[in-house]
Amino acid sequence: MKTPTLLRFTGLLIFIGIVIGTELPAQSSADTAAPDDLSQQVLLADSLFWDSYNHCDLTKMITFFTEDLEFYHDKGGLTRSRSDFIKSMETGLCANEHYRMRREAVAGSVQVYPLNNYGAIITGEHLFYVQEKDQAERLDGSAKFTHVWEYKDDTWRMSRVLSYDHQPAGYVSTRQEISLSEAVLDQYTGTYQSAQIGPVVIGRDDSTLLLQAGKMKIALYPETQNSFFAKERDLRFEFIKIDDKVLKMNISENGSVVDEAKRSE
Repeated sequence: MKTPTLLRFTGLLIFIGIVIGTELPAQSSADTAAPDDLSQQVLLADSLFWDSYNHCDLTKMITFFTEDLEFYHDKGGLTRSRSDFIKSMETGLCANEHYRMRREAVAGSVQVYPLNNYGAIITGEHLFYVQEKDQAERLDGSAKFTHVWEYKDDTWRMSRVLSYDHQPAGYVSTRQEISLSEAVLDQYTGTYQSAQIGPVVIGRDDSTLLLQAGKMKIALYPETQNSFFAKERDLRFEFIKIDDKVLKMNISENGSVVDEAKRSE
């Protein structure tokens, strides 16, 4: 049984929080199955596992792992045992019914390799999408994975999981920039006070505004007469006025208000 040695050579196994182990009965043993048949068995089990992951079906999910599961995550470190992994899911990704993570394989990236006298290895790349109540689904990031499947007692289960090379989602703004006069832009300049990040200074830079908070600088592009957006992230800044007097700035990310900065001068 070569699992520990193989893991050291393999590196880190992809998974944003899971592996594949399955109680799906195989038509033939790992030793005698033809490569194509073995791949079909593992790919089917893989799809069933990820379906349980996407629905946070922990009762089903636990059946895809061996008891001595080892889960290696480049951000979260090592989780030993199936029970500890399921507990981490209960208190993490699956704790809030209004927040779910959906996994989707990158087309053409998934490969299955036979592992003599043991089972198989599956590798690939995948994307993760955040689903929040009353909000549009959004891409959260990507990762690579390597899962070691054990074939035992006529059942395929995942014994080792490596989840690595996690990357944040790239963002491309679809908002349209408009042109505002210098007079309109200048009415928003000044110092604002945020409860989260402290003083926020808004200045004008030609046809845009420039936000500065400590070492952070963000160019703000006009979208309407009183709202601006950033191009690097899904951030929107709305200036609230009463009788032409600017009172505060609301900051939204991914469509939700995350901060409020009151004008102090």
